[in-house]
Amino acid sequence: MAFIRFCKISSVCIIVVLLVSFSIEARLSPDYYFDSCPKALQIVHDVVVEAIRNDTRMGASLLRLHFHDCFVNGCEGSVLLDDTPTFAGEKNSNPNHNSLRGFDVVDIIKARLEKACPNTVSCADILAIAARDATFHLGGPTWEVELGRRDAITTSVNDANSHMPSSLSNISVLTSNFAAVGLSFEDLIALSGAHTLGFARCISYRPRIYGDVNISPSFAEKLRTKCPRVGNDAVLEKMDFRTPSHFDNLYYKNLLTKQGLLHSDQELYNSNKADPIVRKYSRDVSLFFNSFSKAMIKMGAIAPPPGAKNEIRRDCRRPNSSP
Repeated sequence: MAFIRFCKISSVCIIVVLLVSFSIEARLSPDYYFDSCPKALQIVHDVVVEAIRNDTRMGASLLRLHFHDCFVNGCEGSVLLDDTPTFAGEKNSNPNHNSLRGFDVVDIIKARLEKACPNTVSCADILAIAARDATFHLGGPTWEVELGRRDAITTSVNDANSHMPSSLSNISVLTSNFAAVGLSFEDLIALSGAHTLGFARCISYRPRIYGDVNISPSFAEKLRTKCPRVGNDAVLEKMDFRTPSHFDNLYYKNLLTKQGLLHSDQELYNSNKADPIVRKYSRDVSLFFNSFSKAMIKMGAIAPPPGAKNEIRRDCRRPNSSP
């Protein structure tokens, strides 16, 4: 059972009780570190808030790290691993290269946790807690994070290239990507709302502004002044052009006016069965927050493949067996 608390919608907190049943529920618990590292959640929270104060974009980056970790062989911290002589990691995959950020913030969190309670808190759990804290600090919902994950000792750039959803995907491909990790169509729509935060590079949204027809002409023209057909690949644009540093439901309102930044975003409102859900979220922020929180708990429970070797890494960038 998990409890979701909403305190940003009104002065009154709304408690939603969720019955959550996943294959790894038996070993995940919100109280996992209650005795072994009682200050764990506070340590993560303090570093996350500090990092966002120094760089508002970092909130979206930490949330994104958790997403990208869970979609490749489950939530086991593999996205944080640097390349070694024995494997090429996920950091240099097509979805992640020159795009994922926040590794240094995770390093700071891990160092403080190792000082407080050595060999106890996994890097995968750090990502799950940081994603929740970043969301709430930027105006979104909060939820109890199920804890007790362990860390992978290896990873694969090919797995990341194969399993991560693409900004070019249509709704059918996105649905299949999410179903492959046990997430429903409704989870897809809710979790996509994370794009209410952060920025995307020109190379990611260029195909949309020059090739899509389901796009506001004025919106496309404005973006073309920053993102030409050739060059400026790294130029950043707000995912939600109105409030990129505030977690809200304006992402869905943008889709209604054909102003989703990525092709995969606008696919959620393109004359298909997602349209009614998008309209509901655009009208009711509490409904979106509720759905997003439930989907985050569900995504955070994606298990590694059976038989995968794991550990509690002392350094989130490398297995304990590395020199």
